[in-house]
Amino acid sequence: MLFFFDIVLALNNTKGEVNMAIENNQVVSITYELKINGEVVDSNIDKDPLEFTFGTGQLIPGLESRMIEMNEGDKEEIAVPAAEAYGEYNEEAKQTLPKEQFEGIELSVGMPLQGQGQDGQPIQVVVEEIKENEVVVDFNHPLAGKDLLFTVNITEVREATPDEILSGVVGGAMAGGCGCGTGGCGSHTHEDDSQDDCCGSHGQDHGGSCCGSH
Repeated sequence: MLFFFDIVLALNNTKGEVNMAIENNQVVSITYELKINGEVVDSNIDKDPLEFTFGTGQLIPGLESRMIEMNEGDKEEIAVPAAEAYGEYNEEAKQTLPKEQFEGIELSVGMPLQGQGQDGQPIQVVVEEIKENEVVVDFNHPLAGKDLLFTVNITEVREATPDEILSGVVGGAMAGGCGCGTGGCGSHTHEDDSQDDCCGSHGQDHGGSCCGSH
């Protein structure tokens, strides 16, 4: 009986070594579903998994910090409060701009627009009000002030290559892939009125996704 116990213990230890918890600089692949107030607003189920390098700020902090004890094959519901996602809604984060700055764009209330901030980084704003000669835009992220509920399935965990760690690029494509969007792809730019991909794990900009860091 003692011999049998030793065998079982050895098997359990081996299994634990195979399914180690996620560590920094590992490439993690997930499928997910996102709900806000009980409504599904985004999902990549039955699509390609979202890939990212863990611990490099490619996900919103509240989601990544709650995944750290998960293993490959795990599936969990993860609640992320607004403060750890895209922050609380800021009533002062609005600006009134001359309408001429939007020449050539057919504006509508609620339309997302993408431009450049003072540091040259892309930022996303939403048209809040259209006046005769002015346009009021909202700099809050579309998901600011909203609590997020993710159902996350870890489909794969592997070691990142040195190039992936250095560049943040997973497998030769921009880190993040398509996924975790805000439910409205096709944001317009000020320059060319072209469609911009709202999904993927972007850096700290207003054009990021619901998974990407805010």
